[in-house]
Amino acid sequence: QVQLVESGGGLVQPGGSLRLSCVVSGSIFSINAMGWYRQAPGKQRDLVARITSGGSTNYAESVKDRFTISRDNAKNTVYLQMNSLKPEDTAVYYCNADLVLVLDGSKYQRGYWGQGTQVTVSS
Repeated sequence: QVQLVESGGGLVQPGGSLRLSCVVSGSIFSINAMGWYRQAPGKQRDLVARITSGGSTNYAESVKDRFTISRDNAKNTVYLQMNSLKPEDTAVYYCNADLVLVLDGSKYQRGYWGQGTQVTVSS
């Protein structure tokens, strides 16, 4: 059974930092793109940052120069380093991964989500 498990959320003061981690476990063939999304109360889930299997990245304008996404392919893990946090960064952060699986000898691709981790930026 495939699982994405996030960790690292919490309460932090404005200007502070947090590092989120997301580990992919289970029987997978490979991982394509991985990303972080966030959803504030009453709002839609939006992309924060995404990284391809080759290491190319893209970010939401609101987090550029403050957040850094990275991945460790050997550990099936994606990270989000968040610096200079602002109250408007408060949200539930979700990990997403495009996984390649094998079923009956055939490969297929499917997107998976983690359960989410709360990030609260407040004094």
